[in-house]
Amino acid sequence: MQNKQIGVIGSGSWATAMIKMLTDNLLDKTILWWIRKQEDLEYILEYKHNPTYLSAVEVKLSEEQISTNAAELIRRSDIVILNTPAAYLKAALKDVKPEDFENKIVVSAIKGIVPDENLVVGEYLMEYYHVPLENIVVVGGPCHAEEVSLEKLSYLTLASKNLDHAEEMAKFLRNRYIKTIISADIFGVEYGAVLKNIYALAGGICHGLGFGDNFQAVLVSNAIREMETCVDVIDPQPRDINHSAYLGDLLVTAYSQFSRNRTFGNMIGKGYSVQSAQLEMNMVAEGYYASACIQRIIQKFNLQMPICDAVYKILYQQNPALPTIKVLADSLT
Repeated sequence: MQNKQIGVIGSGSWATAMIKMLTDNLLDKTILWWIRKQEDLEYILEYKHNPTYLSAVEVKLSEEQISTNAAELIRRSDIVILNTPAAYLKAALKDVKPEDFENKIVVSAIKGIVPDENLVVGEYLMEYYHVPLENIVVVGGPCHAEEVSLEKLSYLTLASKNLDHAEEMAKFLRNRYIKTIISADIFGVEYGAVLKNIYALAGGICHGLGFGDNFQAVLVSNAIREMETCVDVIDPQPRDINHSAYLGDLLVTAYSQFSRNRTFGNMIGKGYSVQSAQLEMNMVAEGYYASACIQRIIQKFNLQMPICDAVYKILYQQNPALPTIKVLADSLT
């Protein structure tokens, strides 16, 4: 297990948490890390911490293990973990060719849709990099990077059509504070992760507007049913939407103090513009981009998804938040 090279592409909070999980599992000599900015790379080498995200996490990697060259790092890796915001994935892989991924397990720890192509990461890898479906593994939650950094007990779902690949990744990631669950529902887990960000954003908007916990509970209970409708149409197969990869991930993203989507929505509810909220957060709320992408899926399949519709109207059509949520509230059960 420890002879395989694992490359992590991304330098944000979730990528930093992934580095911690791997190194705490005694894999520090086999880990490679792509960092976007040269100045961040130099800081990490000198001070052993990410200067921007999860700065309390100690980074034990050497100069040979950290690079700003994604293509070269991927070629050196047996397993590649993609861990950037979905909106930045194309830029991170701009110099990477399909042959660089040949015969590798490619892991998506990205909970979003690649915006221009309107594809979840697994679909994007298959279409643009010809990665076989059986070589793709998806990491699902519920799991916030901040709690991983604090070594709070957390659960990850590893989903793949090849359960051996899912189990192999689980062995690399599980440790005394990380438990793992294996699933074959790769697209259900991916789309569930996309949708829960939109629902957390809706919850944040409602909190910012002054709606209370009673309403939030109704909102979330409707959201999980809306999620089930969507994923069952996109990828029909037996699944229990109450499992932690779906309902659990939705709950933690909708309620946690660490949820950037809830935080972003809260700012919108309090009257911030989208641009001002993005600037103040200095972090990517995947639900913002996902909202526009999911609208195309709603239209394609003629789905009834009033929560997603309300978020889209507020974010992209500049509908006032309060009357939009009041109309939504009348449709909830």
